[in-house]
Amino acid sequence: MPILVITAVAAERDAVLGGARSWRTPGPDVLAVGAGPAAAAAGTAAALARGAYDVVINAGIGGGFPGSAPVGSTVLATRVVAADLGAQTADGFVPIEELGFGTSAFDVDPQLVARVGDALRAAGLALATGPALTVSTVTGTAARAAELARWHPGAAVEGMEGFGVATAAAAFGVPMLELRTISNAVGPRDRAAWRIPDALRALASAFAALEGSPTR
Repeated sequence: MPILVITAVAAERDAVLGGARSWRTPGPDVLAVGAGPAAAAAGTAAALARGAYDVVINAGIGGGFPGSAPVGSTVLATRVVAADLGAQTADGFVPIEELGFGTSAFDVDPQLVARVGDALRAAGLALATGPALTVSTVTGTAARAAELARWHPGAAVEGMEGFGVATAAAAFGVPMLELRTISNAVGPRDRAAWRIPDALRALASAFAALEGSPTR
């Protein structure tokens, strides 16, 4: 069965397709479904309803947490977290689990992370692993970055789609991965410091390294 890759935007889709062009096995189905967790969940669910897949990969670029994932590195999520799904109180953030309304996180199969991680490291890519935070508002201040790091110890990367993809994948019983390459540090918003073309090239390199088989 084929692999489904979900990206937010066309540039990420094209990078994945460019990397997967070298696969000796059939390449993945790659869809750009829009930014944010709602668009990601809807697009992933629609694709899974149309066909059967071994695995769903949310792929794209993202912000790396300093000390965990430097600019230029590749991140594989060990856990996908809706970082701001809950309630803000006078005593701090309360996740939705504590409110009794559902779940804010999905653990990723560690064996799947290990197999894909081995393939990426074998290709010489700088790899970090850790929780991937999904947000609806991209972090733009040092204070917010510190707050997220405090709420979610060990966080490696911030993106906008992972939790939506994970929610749809779980509903269909399909394993899910989140793979992101780092274009900027999570913190003060500084567009001049972003390395988007480099991150897209790294995304292509990551998919070239996979060649399809490690995810099966």
